Amino acid sequence: MNRTIKIAVLIESDFYENEIFYYKYRFAEEKFDLHFLSRLWGQERLTFYGHEYKIPMECNESFEDMSEEELLSYDAIIIPSGMVADRLRYTEDIHKLPPAVEFIKRAFEKKEIIKGIICHGLWLMAPATELIKGRRLVCHNNLLGDAKAYGAVYVDENVVVDDDLITARSGDCAHLFAKAIIEKINRE
Repeated sequence: MNRTIKIAVLIESDFYENEIFYYKYRFAEEKFDLHFLSRLWGQERLTFYGHEYKIPMECNESFEDMSEEELLSYDAIIIPSGMVADRLRYTEDIHKLPPAVEFIKRAFEKKEIIKGIICHGLWLMAPATELIKGRRLVCHNNLLGDAKAYGAVYVDENVVVDDDLITARSGDCAHLFAKAIIEKINRE
């Protein structure tokens, strides 16, 4: 592969540290260009804290106002486990979709971008269930009812690949999830 592979991971406080650290090292082994994106609320950078150990992580990249060209530069966009999705689905105006959901909707329009959702990341899909309706996926056992309510086809496996959508059961499956993403990228 002659071009740089670019992966985005959405980030917010209460991320699952082990999962995020695994991505940092595993994707670096593949020489993938890893970016952490969030809603920066007009700031140049924000520090988010992990769920288990309260480890700080600084983010200085936003998905808000991302151009189509920049969006298309990503090979995969990951919605991680932990409480990241719950925090990112906040909207000030209840008549508008949260900015993170708007971003994910744009990504779902691009079949060439892998969409990865692991564990509680499925929560970010609540305002846009049409994106996963009828799609095969797995999520955390606690979200089984959510997946069914969203119209998804739940599959009881640790990782499920449904074309451009790759899902995993929990943050403890991050290694299997990353492997599936790497394999899909390397096949294309």
